[in-house]
Amino acid sequence: MKRIGLYGIILAALISSSGVLAEESAAVKELIPTGKLRVGVVFAPSPSAFFVVKDANGQPRGVTVDLANELGQKLGVPIEFMMAPNSGLVTDATESGAIDVAFMPVDEERKKRVDFGPAYFLVESTYMVTGASGIRTVAEVDRPNVRVVGIANTTTIRAAGRSLKNTTISAATSVKEAVDMLQNGKADAFALSRDSLPPFVAALPGSRIVDGGFQKTGIAIAIPKNRPNALAYVTAFLESAKASGSVRRALDRAGFTNDPVAP
Repeated sequence: MKRIGLYGIILAALISSSGVLAEESAAVKELIPTGKLRVGVVFAPSPSAFFVVKDANGQPRGVTVDLANELGQKLGVPIEFMMAPNSGLVTDATESGAIDVAFMPVDEERKKRVDFGPAYFLVESTYMVTGASGIRTVAEVDRPNVRVVGIANTTTIRAAGRSLKNTTISAATSVKEAVDMLQNGKADAFALSRDSLPPFVAALPGSRIVDGGFQKTGIAIAIPKNRPNALAYVTAFLESAKASGSVRRALDRAGFTNDPVAP
């Protein structure tokens, strides 16, 4: 009887293990239908907790690259990066299924197009302004004839557009284009996340980051819609990456030692 009982325990364990493996297999098939992990990242002239930069060989380097590499190692598959100049293009690629995973700021418009897992970082959107503009607060940006620029098809430009009542915001295709507009006197204010702006302020004499902000949101992992098993998989992955310190280490490697990980 004891032997039969032992066999029963072993059989139950094997059945349970088989069920877990089957669930993980289903999740992996949903997540990487091509057998490789295709990841979307956004590049800029300077890195942030979200933006990556290109190294001398043209390869992406940054926080989201480190997280993607860890996910690829967990899956045991090669990684292919799609580099885009703005998060709107990465959203388009995720929605269409051209890529499998991305990291991007969350807003209600994007929730209609992609599915989000947890956030790894929280950001506040605000403005960088030129010295000539004389602007010092968010409220002062919203004046007639103030020329405001943001990045096309992003959460930040949509939030800025909703908050501005006395002026409008024009769209640039990349961070570099927007910064060039400030430097060339073609714009007075640039809408972007506060954590991303210091390097650009340092490069433009007299410029500043204004007091206050107009949006707070998270930068989260995202996948194409209607892949529930894959969503559960990446959710578990990112929660584990936060708990294990992987996100903290990725931020530290990128130089953001004082920026907290999202709860």
